Amino acid sequence: MAELMLEETPQLGKLRVYIGAAPGVGKTYHMLNDALIKRKQGLDVVIGLVEPHGRKETAEQIRDLEIIPLRVINYRGVELKEMDLDAILARRPHTVVVDELAHTNVPGSRNRKRYEDVIELLEAGINVMTAVNIQHLETLNDAVTRSANTVIRETVPDNFFKRADEVVNVDVTVEELRQRLREGKIYHPEKVEQALANFFRKGNLNLLRELSLRTTAEQVGKHAAEYRRTQGLEQAPMPEKVMVCLSTRPGTERLLRVGARIAGRLASNWFAIYVGQPNDHKGHTDPEAAQRLEDYQRMARDLGAEVVTLTDKNVSDALIRFAQQENISHVVFGQSARSRWDILLRGSVLNRFLAEVRDVSVQVVPMQKPLRRG
Repeated sequence: MAELMLEETPQLGKLRVYIGAAPGVGKTYHMLNDALIKRKQGLDVVIGLVEPHGRKETAEQIRDLEIIPLRVINYRGVELKEMDLDAILARRPHTVVVDELAHTNVPGSRNRKRYEDVIELLEAGINVMTAVNIQHLETLNDAVTRSANTVIRETVPDNFFKRADEVVNVDVTVEELRQRLREGKIYHPEKVEQALANFFRKGNLNLLRELSLRTTAEQVGKHAAEYRRTQGLEQAPMPEKVMVCLSTRPGTERLLRVGARIAGRLASNWFAIYVGQPNDHKGHTDPEAAQRLEDYQRMARDLGAEVVTLTDKNVSDALIRFAQQENISHVVFGQSARSRWDILLRGSVLNRFLAEVRDVSVQVVPMQKPLRRG
């Protein structure tokens, strides 16, 4: 009788993320320098993708590392290059360097985003070193948009960072970074003055630097707390729980980012709650609103929330009951756009919640006003 050979599940690869306040702080340079050290120690390290951006010092760091050729994808008659995920998986190195984590892949790629490629590599047991700017973190999107007066379209969900084994903050002073910009080490000379007046303003860079340092500190704190707990050095405290109250209104994504950020600081699980009416399943829901809700729930899952849909004629009753059953400690509501007269006549979910649920921290987030169609 032949013996049955059970295939062992590969151990997950280790993830190291290099973050920085802005382009030009030296994330890729430091990542490649660490990769070279690993290579000299005898480890099998390859480059899956690196973007030197014309920086000589960065390009020189690649010299002794094997490069996996990029995959060519034909998109609308144009040949574009992407990281060859299948080639890396077939090569199976000990560690692979993957730059530009927030990148959106060319249509036709197996995964939509590069961080999803990284997840596949980790699940195959391959260690990954990757780099990203702090403004690409999903829950910081609103803060950066307000500060930099620019829209950051490519983001990475915070939930991805929770699986990082190490987060390395590559930090330089604001003045040093602006000097690098003036010297042409970040952008081409014709773009320098515009960059200094916009994204590379001192106030914006100070904010981004603070966010980068804080994010790294939070990650280190989580690992330290987990270590103390598993080693029996202290009793694990009663876990905090966060609840975000979803609606179908435009701008609800802001609530999700705030909720995910609070949960991240508390190292806690969180819920994204939507209360539907009993007749929603009969097709009475506005199609556009239904699509927004589906998008918000998908975003919540990407950010690490447990998505819960409740059914009740009374929204307040459902939220109060859930918060009490789950011992919720932090709640995020959207700011109501209703008039005072309407609130007096029909009541307010927020006011009712505050009146009946004690010892809960409540944060109210201003909602986006719907745009008028011309």
